[in-house]
Parts: sequence; structure tokens; C-alpha cells
Amino acid sequence: MEWLNAVVQGILLGGLYALFAAGLSLIFGVMRLVNIAHGDLIVATAYLAYTVSHAAGIGPFPALLVVVPAAAAVGYALQRLLLNFTLGEDLPPLLVTFGLSVIIQNVLLLVFTPDSRRLQAGAVEVASWEPLPGLYVGALPLIQFLTAVAIIGGLQLLFYRTAIGRAFRATSDDPEVAQLMGLENRHLFALAMALALAVAAVAGTFIAIRTNFDPFSGPNLLIFGFEAIIIGGLGSLWGTLAGGVVLGVAQSIGGHVNVAWPVLAGHVAFLVLLMIRRQGLFPSATA
Repeated sequence: MEWLNAVVQGILLGGLYALFAAGLSLIFGVMRLVNIAHGDLIVATAYLAYTVSHAAGIGPFPALLVVVPAAAAVGYALQRLLLNFTLGEDLPPLLVTFGLSVIIQNVLLLVFTPDSRRLQAGAVEVASWEPLPGLYVGALPLIQFLTAVAIIGGLQLLFYRTAIGRAFRATSDDPEVAQLMGLENRHLFALAMALALAVAAVAGTFIAIRTNFDPFSGPNLLIFGFEAIIIGGLGSLWGTLAGGVVLGVAQSIGGHVNVAWPVLAGHVAFLVLLMIRRQGLFPSATA
């Protein structure tokens, strides 16, 4: 039962990693942009959730009503006013987003100091239920996983069942032809970034509840997000969830074997799967 517990906890942890990766996958799928600053943007939303929760005296989940729209607005402005001008080249987007990562870290350090913070969510943090004797499922990890499934399912429906989703896919496939057909690429790219940062805001709020965070936590979150995307397969949203689950289970089992091995076990699993199946578990046909 101990091993089953480890696997279940890893699956639930994978939902959080999928939230890290969903925004990255969305941005790459629509505009082929690798956003090095994505992890730092998640941490920035964690600080925003922390600030809103303490200033308004509300819990972290009601704070999402402020944090998610604010993050979406920042994402739209960031893409429209800065990142759109770097698209079309290989190196400039990487350099700009790397510089943005450094700026975000230093601004957070200046405003919030290097002290780590954590967002309190009350009884939900310790609540759990026992579906089988000896098997415990925490309320917060379960909420994280179900939220990840709901968000990825919603993004899948948006991309394949709505007009704006068709516009996203057309712009991704051939931006020049899409523009000739009347689509405004810069606006669509900005909407995609707004959507990605809205998802990042949910991930940031969950990470703020789950563990301590500081201004320099972003790069680790970025690595986990990238690994989940590559394990699942570039361009596949459900693959992103599967990649997060594989990474979470590997870390959970590694931690069960030795408390110092969780992160190492995740990286090893990533490398092994990359060697066995270079295109990922569920690659998109257009990736």
C-alpha cells in the first residue's frame, strides 16, 4: 500500500506540473515562442495572489477572481507591446524572455526581499480522505489535479470547437496566409499569451499554497514545465497532462526510495523517456 500511495501522490502532483506546462505548450503551439520567463511569471502571480489575499483578507481561491484577470491583462500587454516585435527570428525571443526573467527576479527581490513566503489556505491544506485502507488522498492535491484536467480540457475545446481556436490554429500553421485572410496575428498572439498567463496564475496560486516560494523559484518551475511538455509530446495538451503525471510519479517514487532523490528521479525519468521516445508519448501531428 505504501507504493500505491506513492503512485497516487505522484499522479496528483503531476496535475500541478501540467499546469506549469500548459501555458508553455499553448504559447509554443500558437506562436512557436519558447518563453524562458514563464517560470518567473508563475512566481510573480504567486506573489500577486499572496498580496491580494493578505490585503483583502480573503482566501487564495477567492483571490483568483482578481489574480487571473490581472495576469491575463499583463500577458496581453506583454505580448502586444514587447514580444510581438521579437517573433520570426530564432535568437531574439530567447534573449528577450531571458532578460525578462532576470528583470522579474530582481523586481520581486526588491519588492518582497529574499525571504520565502507561503500562502495559507486553511483546513483544505490538511484535509484528506481514505478511499482504501491505508490509501490517503489529500484534498488540496486532488483539487490541483482536477483543476488541471478541467483547464486542459477547456483549452482543448477552445482550440478545436470554437472560432477563436480555429484562428489560433490557422495563425500557427501559416501566419502570412492567416493575415491575408483577415486575421490580425498580433492580436491573436496577445490573446494566446493572455490565456497562457491566466493558466499560469492558477498554477502560481497553487504553488503558493503547496510550498514556500521566493523570487528565484521560477527556473525550477520552468524546468518541470519543459520536462512535462517534452515527455508528453510537443503540441499535445493532453500529452502535457500525461507528461506531468509521469514526472510526478517518478519524483514521488524516487522520494519514497530516498528522501533526497525526488528531483533527481524526475530528471532521470525525463532523460530515459527522451532516449526511448524522442518525440514524446503523444506528439501532435503538426509538432
